[in-house]
Amino acid sequence: MLLSVALIVLLSLIFAYLFNLLKLPRMIGMLLAGILLGPYVLDLIDPSILNISAELRQISLIVILIRAGLSLDLNDLKKIGRPALLLSFIPALFEFIVIMVVAPLFFDITLIEAAIIGAIVAAVSPAIIVPRMIKLMERGYGKKKPIPQLILAGASIDDVFVIILFTSLVQSYQTNTFSIQSILLIPVSLVLGIVLGVAIGVILVKLFKKYHMRDTIKVLIIFSMGFLMIALENSLKDVIMISGLVSVMVLGGTILNQYQILAHRLVNKFEKIWVVAEIMLFVLVGAVLDISVIPGIGIFAIILVFIGLLGRMLGVMISLIKTKLNQKEKLFVGISYIPKATVQAAIGAIPLSLGFMSGQLMLSIAVLSIVITAPIGAFLMDLSYSKLLDKPIIDAKLTN
Repeated sequence: MLLSVALIVLLSLIFAYLFNLLKLPRMIGMLLAGILLGPYVLDLIDPSILNISAELRQISLIVILIRAGLSLDLNDLKKIGRPALLLSFIPALFEFIVIMVVAPLFFDITLIEAAIIGAIVAAVSPAIIVPRMIKLMERGYGKKKPIPQLILAGASIDDVFVIILFTSLVQSYQTNTFSIQSILLIPVSLVLGIVLGVAIGVILVKLFKKYHMRDTIKVLIIFSMGFLMIALENSLKDVIMISGLVSVMVLGGTILNQYQILAHRLVNKFEKIWVVAEIMLFVLVGAVLDISVIPGIGIFAIILVFIGLLGRMLGVMISLIKTKLNQKEKLFVGISYIPKATVQAAIGAIPLSLGFMSGQLMLSIAVLSIVITAPIGAFLMDLSYSKLLDKPIIDAKLTN
């Protein structure tokens, strides 16, 4: 196992560095490293690591959501409430529906399998969006309206919405039933997740203010509470749906709202943790991909991804109707909703691990959606932010 860990870390860092030099997202290099090290190419990753890859990917997702929550200012959210709410589900819903309808025309799959593919592909990437929006906020781009906060809030909740939708569809596939009730329970799950996240966040803030402890200890406590909220969701799923992922993000937001100085320090801590989490997330999803499947689905999968993006862009524009954003700013929001990576890496391999007949197809489409949209979205954001958003306080070039 130690040899495998060493190879994963070293090769992923080398590939990430090379891709960064090429002005491409680092995670594409990590994904490629995982493919090379995985059982379908060099077979250099210990099976014991692959056996827990699902848990490691979930930990990475928790890191992302806590980090996003610690960067979401409630005062900013109040200014942009309605469009942020619409952006949190309408673009993903449009993309999901388009892919669900079109995918059976390209592949020999059922409607429920197409819906699962739609749910996998329909999320945006916090790994690409979050750091860029945080840097835009720090440098003053789009501050007047405020656009980075709008994108950060909408994109973060978008992921949670898609993950809950994906979970419901997977359960329907496993039980051979499609329950409209499970879809209707999504808003209930979100509300209960918010309540739980706020409650835990308030308790932790009081604890941190009353008892002195190192920030590292606080990070461990927050992490543990995140794990417990996910565990609570899993234990109660047969009784009531509570979105543990929403709770995790709201927990971070509550800390920022009530203890801002601490939140800013913790963001830096979680950025360091993300360095490790990012490696594990993308390397391990690359490792389980059977690349021999891709040639047979390549062109159709690519067309499907682009058709889905058209649906997503339409959803973005509808969400921004009756806002104060001009056409340039609306275009930037649409561009920011292009890249996919984190959620696809986190959930793309789940159907395969559960033994779904189309599991490898679903994973292949998930990986292709990352490879296609992550560099395009990142490149367009980096190229256009200074031209499409209002003048910043400090003009500096974004980096990956």
